[in-house]
Amino acid sequence: MVAKTPEGISLENLSKRASVYIDPDCDLYLELQNLHTAEISKCTCFDFRLLTSTGKKPNLKTFQDVQSLIQQGKKREAKLVLRENSWPTNSPIRSQLWPALCSQHHVGKTMLDGFYWDMVNQVFGTTELPEKPIMLPPFVDSTHCLPYHLTRKGRAVADRVVSVLGYACPDITYSPTLYPITAILLHFMSEEECYHCMASLVAPKDKVFITQTKLLYEVTWKTVMQIAKKHAKSAVLYLTRLCPGQKSERIFMDWCWWIMGGLPFPHLVRVMDCFFHEGIKVLYRVSLAILILFHKHATATNSDWDPDTIKNDIDNALPRFCKNIPVSPTKLLRTAFSIRALSSTYISRIFLKTEMVLKSKSVLSGSKQMVRSRSSDNLPTSQSQVNVQMMSHTLTIRELFTLWSWLPVRITMYQPVLLYTTEEHGCSLTTFYVRVEQHEPTLLMIKTCNNEVFGAYCSTRWYERNLKDERGQRQAYFGTGETFLFSLYPERAKYPWVGIEGDKGLGHASELFMAADSKMITIGGGEGQAIWMDENIRFGKTDRCQTFNNPPLCVSGDFEIRVLEVYGFVERE
Repeated sequence: MVAKTPEGISLENLSKRASVYIDPDCDLYLELQNLHTAEISKCTCFDFRLLTSTGKKPNLKTFQDVQSLIQQGKKREAKLVLRENSWPTNSPIRSQLWPALCSQHHVGKTMLDGFYWDMVNQVFGTTELPEKPIMLPPFVDSTHCLPYHLTRKGRAVADRVVSVLGYACPDITYSPTLYPITAILLHFMSEEECYHCMASLVAPKDKVFITQTKLLYEVTWKTVMQIAKKHAKSAVLYLTRLCPGQKSERIFMDWCWWIMGGLPFPHLVRVMDCFFHEGIKVLYRVSLAILILFHKHATATNSDWDPDTIKNDIDNALPRFCKNIPVSPTKLLRTAFSIRALSSTYISRIFLKTEMVLKSKSVLSGSKQMVRSRSSDNLPTSQSQVNVQMMSHTLTIRELFTLWSWLPVRITMYQPVLLYTTEEHGCSLTTFYVRVEQHEPTLLMIKTCNNEVFGAYCSTRWYERNLKDERGQRQAYFGTGETFLFSLYPERAKYPWVGIEGDKGLGHASELFMAADSKMITIGGGEGQAIWMDENIRFGKTDRCQTFNNPPLCVSGDFEIRVLEVYGFVERE
């Protein structure tokens, strides 16, 4: 007898899509013994109790139905289907559905088949799973490496996926939910598909799925706390009465673990159906639903939730409630999505306001540290150094350190990331603007066909080329006096703004920092241009200018560009 899913697909075939095995010690496995099939041990961690359920099969949408909506750009319709269709936990739909949902958020080039295994080879020197435990990246929180009944091999696969992701994305500095989401994905797909999904989820800038710094992790729990005060008000007041002061705030620090660590697996899987399409706002809504349901059941007449018991163990009250949540996955989601006036715009506004407040506090508390002498604390991390060395065709580590010593001190608190390079992104000013214009500050690095290396630290977004003055005219020049020029080869020198010493009587020509349009880029002006490049990023010229009082940055004055690289700076923890 071969076990079948409700859709009629054999578990043998379904298990071929997964690279991990169900833990034979878990309750789900023990319930399979009545099915008498040798293939059971290969199956993934589904809630197989649903296999023996009776009754009329619900009329659920197929993968093709959802895929069609996504391909037509009908995101709202797809959202409603995902919210309302309660596919069983063991449904084979997720082996196709989840990769499709994740891939719609992918940023950059599509990864070719075999890309992941090339990365595995690069990181580990082999595609064989190591016998010894893999050392996880520092952004992983070891207390929250939730395996969800994965076997030892399954956990090793999860470790490897997360490690390769850390290697490919050195900007991730703190991401405790990344490992659990990886483990959940591995129940329904292969290791390679799992990596592609995770790479898609960490890439988007316009929609948050997985926080990647300590700052943003703090922003999320404070955002949940703020929206709960308005949209789960009774529950928050109840908890505040039980534990007044800072202790009630502490409850929200673990908000995502109510979901990730508390909910039963069937509930969690249904939450993920929606999460992979809509992003972190789904988790916000589910956390509010948990608060609302907890308050309802804790204050019910026949409740077995004693206020004193809750008060004495307040930190575990919500996780304990979630483990035995008295509602179905469908009821949980209906509660979450029926909360009114909780729009994405409102959530984003709270999130951005919270982020701004925390960043300003960070700057104020760190202001004394920022003026201290430079030390190894302010150098790029070793991972960033390796990353720059791998990506750059112009920078050596020694040159990176030289540049680092010239940067404004506050910028050394961040990590360099390559935004644009002609080697990968082509020679086009249009592409340059698309990839670079919203970043502030940026570092431009030019290597000429004569091997000269020079560039500029640009203090302001290149997007400001589009801004207009009061008369509706575009301003030719923009930028601030923090902008500077530099040369690394054959000469090593920094050329700061001439007004840096405080002499303000130098005239308009001394403040021509940056200019750009669809045909060219200019840095520095007045009696010459320090750096000028054409629209094809192929030819340029350099001359002395009044803004920086610099010599020409290459001997001939005219140059042909071999490589242009532009670096941005991202937050580190």
